[in-house]
Amino acid sequence: MPFPTVATCAPQSGFWFWRVSGAACFVPPTVCLLKSSSPMVKVRRNSKPLHFLLEGKQMIEENSSLLIPRSFEQFRNQWPESVQRPANINSENFSGECVEEEDADRGLIEKNRNPNPGMQRYLVAIEYVGTRFSGAQKQSSGRTVVGVLEDAFKEFIGQPVSIFCSSRTDAGVHALSNVCHVDIERISKRRPGAVLPPHEPSVVKNAVNHFLQKNEGDMTVTDVRCVPADFHARYEARERTYFYRLLSGKDPLAIFEKDRAWHVPEELDLLAMQKACQVLVGHHDFSSFRGAACQAKSPIRTLDELSVTEVATSPYFPTVLAGEHCINGMEGSLSSSYSSEAVVHSVSSTSDHLLKIENSSGVASQGFGTRKRHRCFVVTARARSFLYHQVRLLVGVLKSVGTGDLTVFDVERILDAKNVAAARPMAPACGLYLGHVKYDLPSN
Repeated sequence: MPFPTVATCAPQSGFWFWRVSGAACFVPPTVCLLKSSSPMVKVRRNSKPLHFLLEGKQMIEENSSLLIPRSFEQFRNQWPESVQRPANINSENFSGECVEEEDADRGLIEKNRNPNPGMQRYLVAIEYVGTRFSGAQKQSSGRTVVGVLEDAFKEFIGQPVSIFCSSRTDAGVHALSNVCHVDIERISKRRPGAVLPPHEPSVVKNAVNHFLQKNEGDMTVTDVRCVPADFHARYEARERTYFYRLLSGKDPLAIFEKDRAWHVPEELDLLAMQKACQVLVGHHDFSSFRGAACQAKSPIRTLDELSVTEVATSPYFPTVLAGEHCINGMEGSLSSSYSSEAVVHSVSSTSDHLLKIENSSGVASQGFGTRKRHRCFVVTARARSFLYHQVRLLVGVLKSVGTGDLTVFDVERILDAKNVAAARPMAPACGLYLGHVKYDLPSN
């Protein structure tokens, strides 16, 4: 039986351009999904011919046990007619501080799959303490964010689900708000097989949180909403914000701060760190701030924000002096205006005043058994996407600038070196927080 002629050209963004019997399409190199009505297809890739036999709705490699577990008819119907790659799929890495780049073909298939009409896709925001997690991405062994969340959903709906995160954080990294999506089909327990209307988002949130509290209680769902069936938590993300906490001071950290921040015994020069941020912010080749295991195709990234600020140490419990100052300040503000802005201004000025008291008075203002507070610095990094370990490597350099081990000129030299060996050791995971993932979502 003659085979249809298949021509290949150079890969474009990870996809091979194949022409099969006159029909052109982009195909991931690791998944052979071809538009052809012929019962047999011969594919030549890397000078090696591969024969595929279409059997019903499956595609099987001839003389091989390889089985592509997807409906061929489904992909033939869904595959774009244009020879251009679909515009709504971006192969650029949109992960955060994580195992950076998922295979492009997997993201493409997930994005374009034709879901069950009875399925409802939910966008789920979660927060968690990363200390006891081996990372966000599900693994063969180890406790992970996705694994625990999938178990909670399974307890809720009675069947396994697949969860896709916007950012796959590393082991020990925390999240104030990570976002994922999940498809749920509501099946009637009284009438087996009968599909019921989807759950309300509030029901999903409360039910999943109930089961999460039975599993260590270090993760909770903060928000849920319904989204279209083709909405992808990772690829639709427009911006990600990370925070990194550093506590400066000679004394050991309080037990409440364990695994929540990076303890730096030296004093940090805030002004020098802020000048270094000006060098690193913007559009650069960040090869010097790219982990060795990074899978991103390009080291070019646009860092929209990189800043360092000093804030009040948290958790915060005011002293008697602080309490009196706060009460007097708020009384003065409220007597002239009942606006919320006045209250916020009073509290903010009180925090600034307390920082001055703590930094200037030293041991003299401390009573017996009162712990001296550390200075708390927060690094904010905001971009659409980050390279593997990029934020922690940036913080490592900024910390060295703060302690005087590096200068602003050294930061320029490290950036221009385009080699991760030129950078300082990266900051530990315990101080990193995924703060926010931004989407273009319609208002409720």
